[in-house]
Amino acid sequence: MAHFAVLGPLAVESPPGRWAVLRGERQRTLLAVLLLNAGQHVPADVLVEALWPDGPPKSATSNLHTYLSRLRERIEGLRVEHGPPGYRLHVEPEELDLLVFRSAVAEGRRTGDPVAAAGHYRRALALWRGPVLAGLHVPRLDADVARLESERLAVFEDCVDAELTAGRHGELTGELQAVIAEHPLRERPAAQLMIALHRAGQQGGALEVYRRLRSTLIEELGVEPGAEARRVHAAVLRGEDPVPRLPPAVWPVCQLPPDIGDFTGRDAELAELTGVLGAGSGVPLAVLSGEPGAGKSTLAVRAAHRLRPRFPDGQLYVPLAGREIGEVLADLLRALGVPGPAVPDDVRARAAVFRGRLTDRRVLVVLDDAVDPEHVRTLLPGTPGCAVLVTSRRRLSGLAGAHRLAVGPLSGADAAELLHRLAGARVARERADAERIITACARLPLALRIAGSRLAIRPHLRLGELAGRLEDEVRRLDELTVSDLAVRSSIALSYEGLRPPARRAFRLLGRCRLADLPAWAVATLVDDPDEAVEELVEASLLEARGADGTGEGRYRMHDLVRLYAAELTDPAPGERLRTVLAATLALADAAAARLPRTVPMPSPAHEPPAQPLPDELVERLLARPDDWFAAERANLLALIGTLGARDALLLLDRLGVYLYLHGQYADMRAAYETVLDAGPPLATVAEATLTLLRHARGEYEEAAVRYRACAKELEAHGDRRTHAWVSANLAHCLIGLGRAEEALQTAAHARELFTVDGSPAELGWVRAAESAALVRLGRIDDAREVDRTALAAARSTGDALVIGEALHGFAWSSLLTGDDAGAVAAIAESVDLLRGTMARSALAKSLRTRGAISAATGARAEATAAFGEARELARELHERPRELSCTRALAAAWIGESRAAQAIPVLRACLEECREMGGRAATGLTWLVLKRAYEATGEWAAAEAAEAEAAELLDPRDASAAVLRRALLALTEPA
Repeated sequence: MAHFAVLGPLAVESPPGRWAVLRGERQRTLLAVLLLNAGQHVPADVLVEALWPDGPPKSATSNLHTYLSRLRERIEGLRVEHGPPGYRLHVEPEELDLLVFRSAVAEGRRTGDPVAAAGHYRRALALWRGPVLAGLHVPRLDADVARLESERLAVFEDCVDAELTAGRHGELTGELQAVIAEHPLRERPAAQLMIALHRAGQQGGALEVYRRLRSTLIEELGVEPGAEARRVHAAVLRGEDPVPRLPPAVWPVCQLPPDIGDFTGRDAELAELTGVLGAGSGVPLAVLSGEPGAGKSTLAVRAAHRLRPRFPDGQLYVPLAGREIGEVLADLLRALGVPGPAVPDDVRARAAVFRGRLTDRRVLVVLDDAVDPEHVRTLLPGTPGCAVLVTSRRRLSGLAGAHRLAVGPLSGADAAELLHRLAGARVARERADAERIITACARLPLALRIAGSRLAIRPHLRLGELAGRLEDEVRRLDELTVSDLAVRSSIALSYEGLRPPARRAFRLLGRCRLADLPAWAVATLVDDPDEAVEELVEASLLEARGADGTGEGRYRMHDLVRLYAAELTDPAPGERLRTVLAATLALADAAAARLPRTVPMPSPAHEPPAQPLPDELVERLLARPDDWFAAERANLLALIGTLGARDALLLLDRLGVYLYLHGQYADMRAAYETVLDAGPPLATVAEATLTLLRHARGEYEEAAVRYRACAKELEAHGDRRTHAWVSANLAHCLIGLGRAEEALQTAAHARELFTVDGSPAELGWVRAAESAALVRLGRIDDAREVDRTALAAARSTGDALVIGEALHGFAWSSLLTGDDAGAVAAIAESVDLLRGTMARSALAKSLRTRGAISAATGARAEATAAFGEARELARELHERPRELSCTRALAAAWIGESRAAQAIPVLRACLEECREMGGRAATGLTWLVLKRAYEATGEWAAAEAAEAEAAELLDPRDASAAVLRRALLALTEPA
């Protein structure tokens, strides 16, 4: 193992006890550069510049390799790594005097005992044998050499401070005089010499040192001595002991607030913070930002407590809100052992002393509620080993190299757990009302803590009562106040920190009913939005959510923040808000017109609304109308509650085109329920649509009753067209219930109502019901004729959706009349056409029929593939009856694959649901398949009972059921 020395002439001991001789100047230069950068990569061009300061030869690279080879030959065990970043010399800390020096200095700064510290410093200074690299001049290293000399002087001064504190002033005067003679402009050793002379009884000599220092500074630099020298001079004049500082603070120091016992959730955030701040490289900086009330400070305190073992020297907690940075630094310095008189006046000087106190220590600094990035920079430690955790309402985007973590609302589970911890077991007992409270609190920890505290204070307050109060937007912020906690005041702090343009933008955006704002709406509401919106995002009062499916940027103001903004008055915002509303309604109208209409209800007659937005913007937004509806769905649902009944129903119809197309029945149901109290005929239209959703879920009995009630009201109000649609829907529902004769009569009535202005699509829906009813009555030829007529009318429209649905009916009646080839061709064309549309429900229906036709015609593989795809689509669209019928078919196929035991529980589950829906044919067919499964497993009694149940339910006239029976039983045959 070699030993190297650079603190004086360059020297190499290799092996121990024998000094290596490096004859070439360039060999010595190369080694010197590598040693001063030990452990770091040095780029090749830096080495070349050091070796040839007047310009490298053409063979510089080759020569560099030669010099390295010779160094390896002369120095045993020399470890130089070469890679893309450059050359790196590996040395252990004890192998290089510079590293030993720094290690001893670090030991001195870590100890709290001035005597021990002085010992470490003296050991470090003893390693210096003269100027760095004495006798070797390398221009490329001049700055490094000067920096090391400054480092040595600083350590000497620290050593003198420690020895003065320990009372060793008598031994220092000679050294200090020598240093001052060499560095006459350096104030710190002059002040130290004044202290040593004063303590030795040489007051005159001490004052003479100050006089010479002042004279030199004025003559050379034109400045007076600094605060520390003036303080010592004043103390000497008063005859006081001018010791510059008391013993250093006792380490470790912990200023953290207590960690709260009911802290809940945030596991992912805590893991991320501990990983970033405990990484151990450099001075990691993490910034927690988020909206008011998100729990940033609480999270920071929890993380800091968790990190304490990694920062054994201490944890500093610095509240920054509303405080001057100079005041903050003064408090920190006093906490770290700097006496009041020794705290510099200048902020930058205080920051330097603060960094000096943390040098080579392992301290976590928590800066709470920071506002200004410059304040954070001022408080950053200067040496590796420390870490900084910042909380701020702002993002502090100006902080370079910071790891940012946005703190949002709690997850639903964590929000419920926090409320449970605060309010007790009744949260679990009154779960539905607890969820209402959590929703009203937007899952924000501060709001939940207030709500939970109110429940804890008043154990007899029902959760439902508090939930009702919180759901009233007018009083919600009033309710979210307890003791000194208030959501309103938390948000107000962020608002008051905004500049006037951002404040006005905040007020306008809060008045807008769109919770999730597209960029065009922001630009409509706010003058010169870029700067104001950027400030709101920076202040965590507005969330930038990236681009939606249309490419439009999105912004979101969280519920409680929006309520606060809406409370603030703003002169004349109405016109802009009306423009945003008008544009949104016009976009919804145009987007719906571009989507296939699959909902079997009529569209209300209306004039297309005027569009205030530019045509090119509208075209860009609606280029993919499905994406536009997906982006605006939540906004449109929220708007419905703010409109009059007629406008709300019109918007519902437009949104319903999208929702029904994608099987989003829950949203559709909730929206239509909001207009049920509007009174007839509007409420009747809403009720008829809600009945349609029951029908889609398989609630046939209830749907039939409600369809009839709606039909009567529509007839009384003379709404012939809606009455026709409701009657057609009732006919389809009756078919599901096995009431074919009644279905046929109802369909005929619907066709009669459509006679005046029925479109091919409308008449096609009625004819589909007629055909299905005729098939179930055994009138197959009549059904085929109805389907043929419907297909001809559909083809005349050129509409792929209308044609695809008509082909579906024609394919089925073709199969029933024995035209297998025609059925296969028609259903294949239907599926192909519907795949090109967005009508997934119609596609699922045709795929299911394709599965049945394929099974009936012996194409088993094609049948199971079609049934499987249809089932997945039906499941995505929440169309339970269709999903069940496909599941039954796939279970039938399992029987043919010797998996009957696996099929039986699935078929039993299907059977129970079919019974609940009231579908006689569906239930009977399921019994038949179950019979085959029982036979395959040898359960003969169960098979016989299943056959009897099927015979009781299936109508012998039902040709459709007969063909389905054939198809399903074919699937049960061995594959």
